[in-house]
Amino acid sequence: MALPSRMKNGNDLYQPLADINVTPLVDVMLVLLIIFMVTAPLLSKGVKVNLPQAKAAQPLNQKDPIIVTVGKDGKISLGADAVSPDTLIDGIHAAMGDDLTRVVHVRGDTDAVYGEVVAVMDKLATNGITHIAIMTNARSKSAAGAAAPAAPNSSPTSASRTAPAAGGTVK
Repeated sequence: MALPSRMKNGNDLYQPLADINVTPLVDVMLVLLIIFMVTAPLLSKGVKVNLPQAKAAQPLNQKDPIIVTVGKDGKISLGADAVSPDTLIDGIHAAMGDDLTRVVHVRGDTDAVYGEVVAVMDKLATNGITHIAIMTNARSKSAAGAAAPAAPNSSPTSASRTAPAAGGTVK
């Protein structure tokens, strides 16, 4: 059975459709979504370090913190940029701007020398930067006494939210 190609009044039976074909649009959007889902984890900033474990660590809710990293080789980084100990304070003051209440997160590798991490914290405290948090990985709650693998998220401990000025006590 054939369909008529023209109607009796002379108009075409099949008029052009002025709608957007949604199927290719959905295909393109799904491909873009997959690309962004794959590339987003690769865009993390900073230097990769192996953070120590802490049971009593409670995450702080800090927007856009300043991160200082002490690697296992003793190198100091401010964000993703390697800095010398002499230029660390100037870089932090430049990042802080007028907001002196911003928290500086200190990330020390598990294999880093303890004295180097403390030296960085002391340098921050003696230069007037008193809002310091130490970054650790939270331990998962497993069998008593068993060592648990590190959680993927790192969080600053609330026990060391503020560092003392030279000679003070921790709040």
